[in-house]
This record gives sequence, structure tokens and C-alpha cells, in this order.
Amino acid sequence: MRYEQPEPPRWRVYGLHLLLFLVTLVTTTLAGIMLTRGGLDFLPLDVFGLRGEALRTELSRGLWFSVPFLGVLTVHEFGHYFTARYNRVRTTLPYFIPFVLGIGTFGAVIRIKDRIFSRREYFDIGLAGPLAGFVVAVPLLMYGFTHLPPLADYLFQIHPEYQQFGADYARHVYPPGAQGITFGKPLIYQWLETWLADPARLPHPYELLHYPVLLAGVLSLFFTALNLLPIGQLDGGHILYGLLGYRRFNRLSTVLFIGFIFYAGLGIFSLHSDRDTWLYGGVPYALYLFVVFRKLLPTPARTVLLAAAVWFGQLALTVALPGVLGNPGWLVFGLLLGRLTGVHHPPAPDESPLSPGRKVLGWLMLAIFALCFTPAPFH
Repeated sequence: MRYEQPEPPRWRVYGLHLLLFLVTLVTTTLAGIMLTRGGLDFLPLDVFGLRGEALRTELSRGLWFSVPFLGVLTVHEFGHYFTARYNRVRTTLPYFIPFVLGIGTFGAVIRIKDRIFSRREYFDIGLAGPLAGFVVAVPLLMYGFTHLPPLADYLFQIHPEYQQFGADYARHVYPPGAQGITFGKPLIYQWLETWLADPARLPHPYELLHYPVLLAGVLSLFFTALNLLPIGQLDGGHILYGLLGYRRFNRLSTVLFIGFIFYAGLGIFSLHSDRDTWLYGGVPYALYLFVVFRKLLPTPARTVLLAAAVWFGQLALTVALPGVLGNPGWLVFGLLLGRLTGVHHPPAPDESPLSPGRKVLGWLMLAIFALCFTPAPFH
């Protein structure tokens, strides 16, 4: 006889979702305070020791980041949720994931509790989240660009030493070769900036951290693009699977994933790398390539050949184009794709093609991915 565990009471389920949201609101608010101070580190717990006006000032900056940023994430996840419910697919409410580093969260997820039976349902549920998030992220950035404070009233209060240089401060305070934390600007961000922003009020890229609304906007575009990567069972994978079908999509997804890893590791090793780089990094990188590609191929021998081909191709390209570099930060995400979420998409029982209207919307979403994506989101 099989015994099934009873469903937990609703108050406990809803309480867990609400608790995770509130904790994530706290961690992202603290992250907003830390980021607008100009850093990227552990959350600033010293805030809890502040009182009065100092506390209100810090919390205001943090909330101007966390509320719009979490707003976009929430709209994204509820886009999935309501579309799933409309299609009679049972799903959980969003689980928000707090974190004590960086931006204060790993985002949010919902868990599908029923099997999805058609390409159309995969397509609709996958598309609804990023489309809803994008529709909110763009007005958020528009607001940020049209409400930039004068430099004298804002940035020069944070950096009084810049005031003597005026709007030309960047030429004086950032010598050639200076390093700082910057965020890649996707095409839609650049277009909105050019169209809406007052050039006299625009911050230098190294100062973007001090502007919480712009920071929330650019990170919202990054999360939208991340979900729209047309690989595996990401939202973009569901969309492209709906457009192409099981066989064609999985072949293309494999090629895109190999290209993604190829770009991510480009330039880590070259013929000019020092001995220590090869000695201490060579074996871990070889193991990484084997692990990340293992589920793509049926045998370990073929996996070794693929890993060797990618590594050799990376070395050959660095010889042909010595200045070319990828972005090693993507290697971590590549490992999650290769080992956890998977590169291939399962078939649906109903493989009927999409309607013409959905096909147009699907290709439009891939264009939105191109507008939101930048190969180097952080510098």
C-alpha cells in the first residue's frame, strides 16, 4: 500500500511564499544601499545601527532599487503563473530567492506541477514571463532617464571632489586605464538613453551604481535576456522549441550551447599564457569542459573529443585574433545549463505547429532578446 504525504495547509504555503518575498525585499534593499555606495560585496549590515535621517536616506536609496527591480521580477513570474493557470496547468506561486551577496537575490522561480501537453502551452507559458517583464522594464528605464537629477544636486553630493570639474569630471577623475564596476549597455538601453536622457545629467558608466532606478532597469534587462537565451528549458528555449519543434530545436540548442561555452572561455588560455596559468588552470578547465558537455553526447570518448575540439578552437582563435576575449563569468551559468536545467527540450505529446500569430510573436521575442542581451553584462 502506498501512502501519499498530505498537502500542507494553505496558510503555511502562502506564508512561505510571503516570507521569501519579504526576506528578498530586505536583501535587495540592503544590496541597493551597498551598490549605490559604489561597492559590490556582502550586504551592509551596518545599516541596522543607523538612526534618524541617516537611516532614512540609506533606506530610500535601497528601496528605489529594490522595489522597481523586484517589481519587474514579480511581473515576470506572474506572467508565467497566470498563463499556466489559464491553460489549466497547475503551478506554484513564485519562490523568491534571497542572497547575501551582490544584488541580493538569485531571482525567482515557479514550479510547474502538471505535465505540459503541447508545443503551444510550452510556448505560451515560456513567452508570457519575459514579455511581461520587458513591458515593465522599458517604462522603468524611461522613468529613470527622464528623471535624472542635476549633477550638482546628486552626484556631487556623493563625490564633492568632482564638483570643481563640473560636467567634465570624468576626464579628470578617471585617468586612462582606470578600473571600475560598470554594466554592459544593451541596445534598448542605449536607444532609450540617447532618446530620453539629458546629456548634462547622465552619469559616467563608473558612476551608474549611484543611480538606483537606472541600475534596477539595466539589471531587469539582464534578467530578461538571461531567461530568453534560446537554449534548453529556459524561457527562450520554450519559445524556440515552440517555433521549431522537438528535433530541429534540440539540434540548434546543442550548437548554440557549444558556441556559448566557446565564447565564455575564449582568451582564458593562449599560447602566451604563463606557465602557472597552464599548470594550475589547465586540468580544472579540461574537467569543466568534460562535465559541461557530458550530457550532450552518448559516450565519454565523444565528450572528450568535443571538449578538445572546443579548447583547440579557442586557442586557434586567440592566435589568429590576439585581442579577442570572451567572458569567463558565463562559465558558471553554462555549468548550470549543462548539468541542471539541461540543453535539450523534452517532446510534448502534441507537436502541432503554432498558429501564424504565435510564430510572429515568437520571432518578436527573439528580437527582444537581441535588444536586451549584452555578451559582457558586468565589467
